[in-house]
Amino acid sequence: MPIVWLYWAVSLTIVTLLSGYIVRYHKEYGFAALLAFYTIYLAASQLTATRIVVFDLGFHKFFAPAAVFLYPFIAQAIDMINEVYGRKKAHLAIGIAFATQVLLVIFILLIKKLSPAPFFFHEEAWQEIFSLGIRITIASWVSFLICQNVDAYIFSFLKKKFESRVLLRSISSDIVDLTLDSFIFITLAFYGRMPIIPLLIGQLVSKNLIGIIDTPWFLWYKKIITKK
Repeated sequence: MPIVWLYWAVSLTIVTLLSGYIVRYHKEYGFAALLAFYTIYLAASQLTATRIVVFDLGFHKFFAPAAVFLYPFIAQAIDMINEVYGRKKAHLAIGIAFATQVLLVIFILLIKKLSPAPFFFHEEAWQEIFSLGIRITIASWVSFLICQNVDAYIFSFLKKKFESRVLLRSISSDIVDLTLDSFIFITLAFYGRMPIIPLLIGQLVSKNLIGIIDTPWFLWYKKIITKK
């Protein structure tokens, strides 16, 4: 488990450094860079959501989709865009990212229709995984469009009201986003296929915990782009 957190911290550090540097020194390209990270986070979270994993806190074990390790990055990425480029650009990023996920589903459906090679012995498993993946992706569409737009509104509202309270707007918008997403996504994606209550509890705890843990990276990003 420690190696998982190492990968997690290293990936978030790399993205934060690159994002901060590009936004600070090449602001005209910053939105495109943040949008690229935002989109890959979203695609990766949808593909990894088909695997249910154990989230071990030491004193208790929760069960949740593997995407819980990635989805808080999505919430942070939209905050990074909102912080520098404003709410309108945040909504634009949400729209563009959503369009890429529609294409992702179309590509998966296209591949599913191709005939497997006679020596490919994993066809049944592949079809099962990606059949569930389509349902997960549709559930993700609904939760993504609702929760990310809610996040963008809350973040923008708090920034206008409390300009200097960076921590307040980051944590508040993320907690609402991650909590609401957990209820919508788990219900739509797994109802009737897997036990809902354990997954819901696991996702609520793990997503919000990771969402809080990654807050220092957002504060670091803010420091990078405003440092004199």
